[in-house]
Amino acid sequence: MKNALIICLIIMSFASCSDILQEKPQAIAVETFYNTAGEVEAGIAAIYSPLRNSNAFGAIYLSLLDCSSDQVKAGRGSWQNPSEFQGLNTTNVTRAQGVWTQFYLSIRNANLIIQNVPNSTILNDADKNKYIGEAKFLRALTYFHLIRNWGAVPLKTEENFNEFNVPRTSETDIYKLIVSDLEFAESGLPDAPKVAGCPSKWSAKTVLADVYFYQGQYDKAVSKSDEVIKSGKYSLVEVSKPEDFEKLFGAAVVSSTEEIFYLKYNNDQPWTHPQYLHGVKVPYIGVDGYYVTQSNINYTVYKNWDDNDLRKIYGWYAYSGFDPGTMLNKKFNDLGSKTPKNDYPLYRYADLLLIHAEASCKAAGNPTSAGVEALNKVHRRAYGYPSTQVSPVDFKASDFNRDSFIDLCVKERGYETQGEGKRWLDLKRLGKEKAAAIIMATRGVNISESHYLWPIPLNEISYNKAITDQNPGY
Repeated sequence: MKNALIICLIIMSFASCSDILQEKPQAIAVETFYNTAGEVEAGIAAIYSPLRNSNAFGAIYLSLLDCSSDQVKAGRGSWQNPSEFQGLNTTNVTRAQGVWTQFYLSIRNANLIIQNVPNSTILNDADKNKYIGEAKFLRALTYFHLIRNWGAVPLKTEENFNEFNVPRTSETDIYKLIVSDLEFAESGLPDAPKVAGCPSKWSAKTVLADVYFYQGQYDKAVSKSDEVIKSGKYSLVEVSKPEDFEKLFGAAVVSSTEEIFYLKYNNDQPWTHPQYLHGVKVPYIGVDGYYVTQSNINYTVYKNWDDNDLRKIYGWYAYSGFDPGTMLNKKFNDLGSKTPKNDYPLYRYADLLLIHAEASCKAAGNPTSAGVEALNKVHRRAYGYPSTQVSPVDFKASDFNRDSFIDLCVKERGYETQGEGKRWLDLKRLGKEKAAAIIMATRGVNISESHYLWPIPLNEISYNKAITDQNPGY
């Protein structure tokens, strides 16, 4: 009961919109609050809550990302603009502002843990490092998403988070903090999650591999992802028919051998993203969906996707309530439920294998045997073959050069992560020229400069006088 009351108090103290914008100090005396394990756990919970919010990973953020990819077109209404690749309209600028607010609220709450837990007189050093490691992991993860969508952003740490006017910090310096935080988390976090949905040191290694991967530090990405692979901690969930993917993505799944770091949802805080994927009056969820994203049987990505790939069979369904040929995503469903209980697979073992496959080729200058095998594991599973055994659908290194294998990895990564909000970030990682070529080939549209970065929110510019510039096109 005491811990429940503490959680309520801390969440209430973070709830005011004006408090979020003005970065006011906490109403609770922080010098005495972050002392016991129960108090610190309440503070840790306050880091997760904004990330799970429907304005962040709960729905809106993932929808904005998916609407920007080559795989889908926005389904209807105010969501149509992002898929035209000309930047965000007023409605979607407001949505992006909501994402920004939730991300910085999470960072603020992480900073409180990082600042105050070292002062605890009750916790031992190992417990302090565990909690600080978790807070730094989440702070790094959040900044990693901020920097990829907004570029240079205000860097707020435990040292300056109560300051009003913080200028945009260079991406180089933000990445330095991200790497430093993840390296601390690597050493401070436990070997296994304390509970499902919390990070382990292997989660930190995986995100670190992704950070190196995105920055083009391919040798480091290979080394770090290889540590995770060789740990033997994870394996792909095996399937033999489309329905078996329920063992990976289904609402009844508590955890799996593939889970590296997921955001967890339940009846009290359901994951609303599935509602954004489904149409009206369909059996896959118990409420009318929004079909924010849609594909079509004539879209290049869907048309060129092998019909024997179980991911395509499991993930898509024909929908008669919109344009002819419309296909909607049912990858995440909760049959009949009005509150979908699926979890968001932010990092799963398939992600890690695909990072390793592509990064190893870029590091070596040609496909490597380890990289091809990492890709083959994911590809075999997609066709219902055991992931660790040679199969008729295996790729051979001799059939590819550097560029063609990278293209293959990007294509397979797109199929594997469909509906997870990861494709647009992958395209941007390839560089503007490559991203533009893919969008033109699949959608026949030129990307405007304003589409690569979202605008710094007006409320941030209004309160933060140190920001004097805006991203292109806004």
